[in-house]
Amino acid sequence: MTNWKIPLYKIFTDEEDLNLITKVVSRGNNWAMGPEIEEFENSIKNYVNADYCLTLNSGTSALHASLLAYEIQPNDEIIVPSFSFIATANSVLFVDGKPVFADIEEDTFGLDPKSILENITPKTKCIIPMDYGGQGCKIFDIKKIADENNLVLIEDGAESLGSSIKGKKIGSISDTTVFSFCGNKVLTTGEGGAIATNSSKIYEKIKLLRSHGRADASNYFTNPSLSQYVGLGYNWRMSTLTATLGITQLQKIDKIIKMRKENARYLSEKFSKISEIKTPDPIIDHEHIYQMYTIRLKNQQIRDDLHNFLTDKEIFSKIYFHPIHNTQFYKKSNIHKKLDMTELIARQVLTLPLYPNMTKEEKDYLVNSVFEFFESKNNY
Repeated sequence: MTNWKIPLYKIFTDEEDLNLITKVVSRGNNWAMGPEIEEFENSIKNYVNADYCLTLNSGTSALHASLLAYEIQPNDEIIVPSFSFIATANSVLFVDGKPVFADIEEDTFGLDPKSILENITPKTKCIIPMDYGGQGCKIFDIKKIADENNLVLIEDGAESLGSSIKGKKIGSISDTTVFSFCGNKVLTTGEGGAIATNSSKIYEKIKLLRSHGRADASNYFTNPSLSQYVGLGYNWRMSTLTATLGITQLQKIDKIIKMRKENARYLSEKFSKISEIKTPDPIIDHEHIYQMYTIRLKNQQIRDDLHNFLTDKEIFSKIYFHPIHNTQFYKKSNIHKKLDMTELIARQVLTLPLYPNMTKEEKDYLVNSVFEFFESKNNY
């Protein structure tokens, strides 16, 4: 189905996006490595209160680059969630590390600190927790574990730019935090990613890694001198046009988050009348920015039936996430294991449409459709 009455997400845009993009396109140069890239990086680091920020072409590249910068070696064990997008685990394999799946807790759907402790071995080098759907995981508890065990903490904040815990923005707590700007994120540039860190050493390493190991002091495309290649690197740079969208999107991120919160409150107030639904309410000291609006149902049968019912109503819903360790690839890789809470949550969650400029008519059509489903299913 392509013509949804209510899509899962819509990108919020305005004249500022069009005007700045038009200005950059019209100047006819610096579409790669233009000044807007550094401007976007500075804006992000100031927004999250980190010392350094580097943009890349995707959140996946940012994860890969971070693991390389921390010099993860073959067979080093990296503790990751299975309840995440597959790139969280795949990035470990990119550097020949060993992903070790730990279980999640049900407050934030993030890594359970108890399960992390159970999975630490002498080979463990790093923890990669993930912030689900716009709410931070229990990152302070996880950071304490990382510090006490001398482990690197790389936070997968792909879904959480703008969120905060105990007043501290995601991006300012962990050793390094990775963000994604792909199409369904709160701040989107279509594709793109970034890392935020307080380490000048990691910053300099990733700066080389993202651009062929090139140590030029000036723009490669405007520098007539011979380039200095000091290490192995990749082409993971963000384009100037992408960064330009990032600048304008970041300027209105607080407005976008406010609109998302208002829409989430509207849906949660309505759905609170349905006992079979648990709404995605923030836990204490955690700011939820609702990158996704994910409800929890009593069991998989109800979830799957509701998912199919909404599809018939031309309402886009989606299951985020199926466990990584249960995918065909990871089963073949002999990394399969039993994760009780991960598997329970994965059977119960359903992500419903939510976006900043969602109309009252769209929200009411969604709400009424969900009510219709439960009213027609008396056995639920």
